[in-house]
Amino acid sequence: MNVRRSAAALAASAVLCVGAAPAALAAPSPSAPPAPVIPSGLFGKKDPTYDGVWRQSFALLAQHTVGVKPAKEAVDWLVGQQCAGGGFASFRADAAAACDDKTMFDTNATAMAVQALKALGGQDAAVKKSVDWLKSVQNEDGGWAFVPGTPSEGNSTSIVISALAVAGEKPADVKSKAGKSAYEGLLAFQLGCAAEPAADRGAFGYQAAPDGKLPANADATAAAVLAGLGRGAVVSPAAADTPAAALACPATGAADPAAAAQGAAGYLAETLKKDGHLTAVTPGADQPTPDTGNTADAVIALAAAGHAQSAAGALEWLKANSAEWAKDSPAALGTLVLAAHATGTDPRSFGGTDLVTALNATGPAPKAAQAEADTSKKSEKSEKSTSNVWWIVGAGLAAGMGIGVLLSGRRKKNQL
Repeated sequence: MNVRRSAAALAASAVLCVGAAPAALAAPSPSAPPAPVIPSGLFGKKDPTYDGVWRQSFALLAQHTVGVKPAKEAVDWLVGQQCAGGGFASFRADAAAACDDKTMFDTNATAMAVQALKALGGQDAAVKKSVDWLKSVQNEDGGWAFVPGTPSEGNSTSIVISALAVAGEKPADVKSKAGKSAYEGLLAFQLGCAAEPAADRGAFGYQAAPDGKLPANADATAAAVLAGLGRGAVVSPAAADTPAAALACPATGAADPAAAAQGAAGYLAETLKKDGHLTAVTPGADQPTPDTGNTADAVIALAAAGHAQSAAGALEWLKANSAEWAKDSPAALGTLVLAAHATGTDPRSFGGTDLVTALNATGPAPKAAQAEADTSKKSEKSEKSTSNVWWIVGAGLAAGMGIGVLLSGRRKKNQL
C-alpha cells in the first residue's frame, strides 16, 4: 500500500510521456507548482492526483468496519468519481466532465471503490457497473494491469480478484476472451517449488524482470493471500489460530488458489521473523528500510489465513513504529484500523494512538459527530431562546411592577 502513490505516478508518466521527449529538454519553470485544491468531501490534505479514490475508499471502509457512519458528502464524493462506464481514475478534479479516451483508468482504485461501496450498502448499481468494467478490462492471460491495456501484474490481479469476490462474483468463473480464469492469471505469479532461492517459495511476484526472472514481492504476496482466499481487505478475527506453514513441496495435485494463499502466508510469516517487519529498498537508499505499509498488509493477510499468532510480532512492531508513517494519511490510518480489526485489537488504543479519531480528523465529520454538533447548536440556540424568553418575562414583570406602582401612586394622589 505504501507504494501506491509512486506506482500510480509511474503509470501516469508512462502513458503521458509517450511522444513527449522534446518537452524534457525545455528549461524548468522558475515558479513553484500551485498548491493542490482539495475537494470538499475528500479525506486527506495532500495532493490527491494519484491516490484520491484509493485513500477515500480505505477511509470509508475502515470507518464502516468499526461502526462509524461516514459523512454523506464523503460517500457522494466517491460515487461521483465513477465514470459512466463503471471504471474509476485515480482522481478526477472535475467529476462533472465526462470521461473519455484521455482518462487514465485505474483498476486498483476501481477495485477498492467496489469494496468500500459494497460494504456501505445502497450502492448496488455503482458496484455492478464497476464489476462489469473490471471484467471488461481483464487481460487474455486472466490477469489485470494497473492501467488497462498494459501487461498483467501480480498486485493488480490480486486486488481486482478480492473486489470481485467481495461483490459476490466467483473469480474462477471470471474468464478472459481467451478462456483464462482470474485465478489462472493470479497463480501464474506465484514462485513455486522450483524457485531459487528456496526461501522465496510461496511468494508472489509483481512482474517478471527483463531477464525473465520473477522476483518475490511482499506487496503482491500479501494481496495474493486475500485473493486466493476470496477475501477482501476487511477481515474478522479467525476462530482458529495456527502457525503459518511454508509452501508444500513437492506440489501435489492441481493448483489450488486457497493452497497457494497458504503457501504465500508461510512466506510472509518466515520473512517477518528476520526483523519483525518487512523491509524495502527505496530509490536512492543503499540499505533496506522498514516497509510499514506492506507490514500492515502482511498482518491482515496472515490473520485472514488463520495465522494471527504468526503476525503477532509484526503487529507489536506496528503499534510502536507506525505513528509517524500514518500521520494525517487516510489510507495508512485506514489500513492500520483494518489490521487491528483483523487481529481483534482495539483500534482506539493502538500503541497509544486512537486510530479511529485520527482517521475521522482527516476528512468530513462522520454522521454521529455531525448529529452531535447539530444537537449542540440546537441546544445552544434553545438556551439563548429560553434566556430571551425569561428576559422578556422579567422585563414584562418589571414593567408591570412599575405600572402598578405608578397606578398605586395615582390612586393615593387622587385620595388626598
